[in-house]
Amino acid sequence: MSVMEISETLAAGRAAQELRLRRGEFELATQLGHVRTVGGALSGRRRVARGEVERLRRAAGFPDALRERVRTVGTAEGADLMDISPGRFTRLARAGYLVPVRFYLNRYRAVVWLYLAEELRAFAGAEPGLLTGRLPRTPTGGSGTTADGAEEKAGAGEDCRPRNWRGRRIGLLLHESDDRWERAAIVGSVLDPLQLAELVPDPYERASLNRLRPDLAPGRPGSEAGRETVQRLLTADDPDEISWHRSSLTALLADARRDRQAPRPNDTLPEPVGPPEPAPPSAPAPAPHPARTSVAAREAEPVPHGGRGRPLLTRLRIRRGRDREGAAVSRGGGADG
Repeated sequence: MSVMEISETLAAGRAAQELRLRRGEFELATQLGHVRTVGGALSGRRRVARGEVERLRRAAGFPDALRERVRTVGTAEGADLMDISPGRFTRLARAGYLVPVRFYLNRYRAVVWLYLAEELRAFAGAEPGLLTGRLPRTPTGGSGTTADGAEEKAGAGEDCRPRNWRGRRIGLLLHESDDRWERAAIVGSVLDPLQLAELVPDPYERASLNRLRPDLAPGRPGSEAGRETVQRLLTADDPDEISWHRSSLTALLADARRDRQAPRPNDTLPEPVGPPEPAPPSAPAPAPHPARTSVAAREAEPVPHGGRGRPLLTRLRIRRGRDREGAAVSRGGGADG
């Protein structure tokens, strides 16, 4: 992003202030697409164009209308909005009819699910038959439950809320990103390390996915027990869900590999294949060395073993060379005289 483009955008904190949204409300508004952002979904901090802020500020009912679109409620307030009992609300949510948008751990490390108030009112208006009487055997709207029936699901203790939240969170993140490696990292983030290693055997590709791994639930608890609880919610555990994400990751990885290769260390790159480059003109090849080596050159030869001093054969060669040079000098002196 150029300097001019940055000057025409606002950081998240500044945009939230101008839109009169709290931090959590602003984050949810960007995730849901109510506030359009620019920049990398995972690899960089997203910013908001000034024109987008002005558009939202000119909208009717600002800022209350925008804040209402991202208002979240828990079980008690959600049941009150739908005019049903908290028990029935919980059964509808566990069966997969009501999809949470967020969660947090309370002081007792219990999971508290949050829902969009806007969606609960819309569901109550569209499905009045589900607000009274027995729940039907099959859900009516893509809840992720099987044909066993919503009543049996809730009664058997199966809870669709974690799975539905993971699916929703991944879908929102995929909507924000256009980078193929980022999209693969988003889907792979809900698979456990063994599943990921099986699907991505290349360690450099796994390292790239881990580097781009999104934070699905910001603000982790400080206690070990709390972190374990959150980690269970972040990891796919249903066989159908795992199979779906495995297939999605395989397809996304194929697209990412066609786009570009995962980063690798420079020393692992293959050596270029071809004839060696010729020596530069400024460094001509040395002249042929005479067949007879001088005594100084012989003395400079490395010792072929780690012992102290020269081997016997080397000492004999040096002595023989000295004798030959002395004889040559004597013959040369006689001729000159």
